[in-house]
Amino acid sequence: MKFLNDSTINYDLTYNDVFLIPSYSDVGSRFSVDLTPSDNTGTHIPIVVANMNAVAGRRMAETVARRGGIAILPQDIPFDRLSTMIKQIKSANPVYETPLVLKTANLVADALNIINKRAHGVVLIVDDENRPVGLINEKEAYEADRFASLDTFMNPALVTLAQGKSPKEMFEQLYENHINAAPVVDNEGKLVGIITQRSALRASLYSPALSKDGKLMVGVAVGVNGDVKSKVEKVLSFGADVLVMDTAHGHQQKMIEAIKIARSLSQDVQIVAGNVVTAQATNDLIDAGANIIKVGVGPGAMCITRMMTGVGRPQFSAVLECAEAARSRGAKVWADGGIKYPRDVALAIAAGASAVMIGSWFSGTYESAGDILRDERGLYKENFGMASKRAVQNRSQDNNPYDRSLKEFFEEGISNSKLYIDDKTPGVEDIIDQITSGLRSSMSYAGAVSLEDFFDKAVVGIQSAAGYEEGKAVSSSW
Repeated sequence: MKFLNDSTINYDLTYNDVFLIPSYSDVGSRFSVDLTPSDNTGTHIPIVVANMNAVAGRRMAETVARRGGIAILPQDIPFDRLSTMIKQIKSANPVYETPLVLKTANLVADALNIINKRAHGVVLIVDDENRPVGLINEKEAYEADRFASLDTFMNPALVTLAQGKSPKEMFEQLYENHINAAPVVDNEGKLVGIITQRSALRASLYSPALSKDGKLMVGVAVGVNGDVKSKVEKVLSFGADVLVMDTAHGHQQKMIEAIKIARSLSQDVQIVAGNVVTAQATNDLIDAGANIIKVGVGPGAMCITRMMTGVGRPQFSAVLECAEAARSRGAKVWADGGIKYPRDVALAIAAGASAVMIGSWFSGTYESAGDILRDERGLYKENFGMASKRAVQNRSQDNNPYDRSLKEFFEEGISNSKLYIDDKTPGVEDIIDQITSGLRSSMSYAGAVSLEDFFDKAVVGIQSAAGYEEGKAVSSSW
């Protein structure tokens, strides 16, 4: 990456402060660019779901991995539950979406209770042999008597799709039958998954992030306090593909020791460590054994660290400096926080990040870990920061009341924020589509065919606040 006119910059920059210059391009099609990160994690798109309790759960992890990214499960999850979650993620189909399933004896109210757990908006009704016998969609469920049994209300006129057909064939069958979704069955007629017209198209566009044994990938965060050795051993035994050593202030002795412990337990696992914002911190964590450095202090939407402490750094400059240091050592960085638009992803990659971590933007989707709630504005989910009082209370449940109460004084995050479900992008895959299409276009503007090529060719300029505002669309008359 280079700056336009070799500008001399004497202050740090946010994503809003910069823009990309179009260059000569011989990229014939946006679909011909390669979005595979160069960080050896095994992912196919540079998108990582941040390890936030309200965001990264089982549904989120399997959905994002199916589209080539990876989710990092939070460090606060009890180990018995974490083991079960990873098994469920690993057992999910890498092509077909996970269905919502009920029996004929269930009520419409039961369907309404789970229908917003998945973006496809369909509940399948199966018999005792797990063969689909009917379905009910979201619109039908909301219009029905909540106490009606599904066997009297479901639509029994099912079109089923045979397992093994290509995504193109499945799309064509759905299109020809004028239906949006249908169950996928094996040769015995038993349910395997569900596919929609949109997911059939996505299966053609994206490659799932799979481990060596062909299972969907997932990462797990581990804190640097307590018995780090025991925690890392358990997480690795559960099948985590990526290990994230995680604390708000990553440039500290406990982090160095934690990385060394983790590396001593596995020479092969990709270790991500952070968060930091300087070249010196980046080098120190790499020296300890980290492969990828997590960059960002204070840019997150739920974070109030900068307002409470004055500590942090504008994210574009932090990524730029840390990525340069990591690159010289053969390591990589993930840009963690501050991502609000697809342009921010492109700018983070241009600054040298191999991937970006996204939290709050994904929290207002059907797949995030929170429950769907409703008020006068519509459906929403609650989001909260990982340094908030709410998160600290969850994390310190095993402490005695005195110690737990002391920790609550040190709040550096928002405990309660409403993220409304956007009708245009209700699912995390809808947002991934936006991000990847924007990034593909950014790369074609730069004449780049890969993420590394994009970093080499990107030209970045600096703009005023007015310049940033000028780039926004106007939704009504000015």
